[in-house]
Amino acid sequence: MRCGYGLAIVLLAAGFQHGASAATPINAVGVENQYADVIARIGGRDVAVTAIVTDPNTDPHSFEVSPRIAEQMADAGLVVENGLGYDDWAQRMLEASPNPDREVINVQHLRALPDDTANPHLWYDPVTMPAVAAAIAADLSVLRPGEKKYFENNAAAFDESLKPWLAAMAAFKAAYPGTAVAVTEPVGDYLLQAMGANVATPFSLQAAIMNGTDPAPQDVTAQTALFSGHQVKVFVYNQQVTDPLTQAFLSAARANGIPVVGVYETMPSGYNYQSWMLAEVTALRKAVGAKISTETLLGK
Repeated sequence: MRCGYGLAIVLLAAGFQHGASAATPINAVGVENQYADVIARIGGRDVAVTAIVTDPNTDPHSFEVSPRIAEQMADAGLVVENGLGYDDWAQRMLEASPNPDREVINVQHLRALPDDTANPHLWYDPVTMPAVAAAIAADLSVLRPGEKKYFENNAAAFDESLKPWLAAMAAFKAAYPGTAVAVTEPVGDYLLQAMGANVATPFSLQAAIMNGTDPAPQDVTAQTALFSGHQVKVFVYNQQVTDPLTQAFLSAARANGIPVVGVYETMPSGYNYQSWMLAEVTALRKAVGAKISTETLLGK
């Protein structure tokens, strides 16, 4: 975990509501840094936020916990975790340090999603973060009732800040309906579907790569044919989970002039949630409209 990231997130919240609070800030944890960012924006002056999973250059599925992380989880008055098996270690830590006063938002449960939901990358779904923001405001209001209006105002400001992203998705859907896309994993699938794109990669191949198992040979053949046959307009590549097979797909896309857009499971440095999502949509539009690749997102 990068030192000082929690402080940086708290500072990012300044654009929503300013002011001094005499009370000690509520310790809050966003297990993934995109959730920590939203906590900071809703809680503002009343929260001290820690992000646990912060490195966009490593595989979050291989994340290793530490005694320090266990301490941060135990001390938290509010925790936001993803669920769907993506961060089960966080739930185990919470169960190991029970606190009846702790508020926990499990995004899977918030969205009322069954355990067999195939794609755990919920933050790419446009309906997720507004629901998370509202839940954060409600839970912080339980912990600090006198600040309820402040939290609600911040949640409303957060929703307003998502409008450029939502507009960009709608514009893409109108301009390029049904765009065929190849992917390595279902990381960005919710976003692509919201943009009206057609994910042509077999889901069985996506799931195998996501879960670290060997994909069926026929799926590999089908994926390769998407590139050699120019059947897709863009290749969406998970920058955080790479292996010889995904690199072979990347080479095939490049060799056949298919533009590449990199996606991430962990919010890249230099972005907040809104600017990150908007950057991905912008990159996809450049790829489809002008055949320009954006293989990595550079921090602002």
